[in-house]
Amino acid sequence: MGDFNQSVILEAIRRSVAGLSRIELAQVTGLSAQAVTNITRRLMQLGLVVEAGRTITGPGKPRTILKLDASRRFAVGVHLDPAVMTFVVLDLAGELVSQAHVHTPVGSATHIIEAIASGIEAVITESGIDRARVAGVGVASPGPIDAALATIVDPPKLLGWHRVPLKQALSDASGLPVHLEKDTTAAAVAELWRETEHANSSFVFVYLGTGIGAGFAMQYEVIRGSSHNAGEIGHIVVDRDGPPCACGQRGCLDVVCTPQAMVEKAERLGVLQDSRVGSDAESVDERFRELCARSHDGDTRALAVLEDSAAQLSVAIAVLTNMLDVDRVIFGGPYWTLLSEAYMRIIPARIYAQSATRALRSVPVSGAISGEDVAAIGAACVVLDEVYSPRASTLYLDDAVPEDANG
Repeated sequence: MGDFNQSVILEAIRRSVAGLSRIELAQVTGLSAQAVTNITRRLMQLGLVVEAGRTITGPGKPRTILKLDASRRFAVGVHLDPAVMTFVVLDLAGELVSQAHVHTPVGSATHIIEAIASGIEAVITESGIDRARVAGVGVASPGPIDAALATIVDPPKLLGWHRVPLKQALSDASGLPVHLEKDTTAAAVAELWRETEHANSSFVFVYLGTGIGAGFAMQYEVIRGSSHNAGEIGHIVVDRDGPPCACGQRGCLDVVCTPQAMVEKAERLGVLQDSRVGSDAESVDERFRELCARSHDGDTRALAVLEDSAAQLSVAIAVLTNMLDVDRVIFGGPYWTLLSEAYMRIIPARIYAQSATRALRSVPVSGAISGEDVAAIGAACVVLDEVYSPRASTLYLDDAVPEDANG
């Protein structure tokens, strides 16, 4: 209970931009004045909280304001994408300290893991922080993942990654605690961690990367699912006359709305010349950026490809928002900036038209707070969240009953 209450106090201070007095902390947390005094003293001894001046709010003595010392702890975040690897360092407030982007090398899982380990060391060095203050490394990976064994299990865009023990390998290489999270879930964690006003209590996060996925939050809690693989939406059918999918259906998101699907459609229609040597992630990335650039430059056929994908994606999003009854839809990921203009023209109106609750409200659509690097930032936030955020599960008692218990 003491650890939980300490996390509650730290979380309240972290989310308050201006800081809080001890009296205000007692009011917002419901803890007694004595408990707040004891906990804040301990947090100051740990260096996580500092006194930041005094304020007068009425009769009586001035109140001392407490603020987070964000430089006391840091977290590294890594996003493993088949095309580009992203590395970030965040401080305890979730602010970006350093970042780097590296093309994902071609080769075995071992070769890529070595590149990730090198990237972790490089971004820590570049940040100039004391390595002893790094709380850990979070890794956002394509799914599916085996959360129990901390392995990656055959992600569709990473060939040869069959039950790769990524967490253990990076922990051994870096000497730091490592947390493995599905990339779409990490993105949702980033939104919750960095939103100071709690505006996004329940949302669907639509992740636009090499593949398409979703993250979910309900009442300030990220939904991971029983196997930690929630958000696999690639096989929702959005066009029954669309291309065949490996799953046996036609017109799934995976073969209609991913960058590769849009590039292939643009090539079939003659918008792009069909001159690719291969369909590797880097080649698709290059061609997709060319398609988006043409759309931005006024090529109506290129724009039509993007708008068609937006209309098809809105079908799946409407299903999710109707099913979960969320407050909003958030878009993010490496390709959101490229697609945002076309998508925002199409998707909000279509979601509203397909909403089961449109007579009661609208469902706002917006871009992520954390931008294109949301998965890496979310991975770092997973570390901070695990270490410093209050969790109701810490209050649970062991269900085991001692053998000599008497009723």
